[in-house]
Amino acid sequence: MKQTTKGRKISPQFVKYIAGGSLYFWVGYGVFALCYSVFNFNWLPSKIAADAIGWSLNYVAQRFWAFSGQHHLSEMQHAGRYVFIESIGFGLDYAIIGGLKAIGITPYVGFFISAGFFTVWSWFWYKYWVFPEQKKARPQLK
Repeated sequence: MKQTTKGRKISPQFVKYIAGGSLYFWVGYGVFALCYSVFNFNWLPSKIAADAIGWSLNYVAQRFWAFSGQHHLSEMQHAGRYVFIESIGFGLDYAIIGGLKAIGITPYVGFFISAGFFTVWSWFWYKYWVFPEQKKARPQLK
């Protein structure tokens, strides 16, 4: 574990999670910019294209790197949980970005605001539900 300046430790798993999330964010941001600013698509189809690509990269990074030691569920269980929680997250994400756009804030800024929320949101869902650690058996009392 890395030591922070205040003596708290940063989990290597959290660092990997952030790296995977950064991959999702920056690739998605690039796809969004290409679709929205270069091809002049509306913000919603641009965001959907960005998420489809970013979502796939994020799943691979989280499943096989950040949470690689937590493979006690089947692939379908992990993928199903990921799709379920990300579907809820997408609704919230689109509401955040769309709501901000409606009040005059560019979707580019909305991406950053939304990412701040989802950094915390996704960490807890991924760690404790999507890719949970296997519970250790309790010792039996005789």
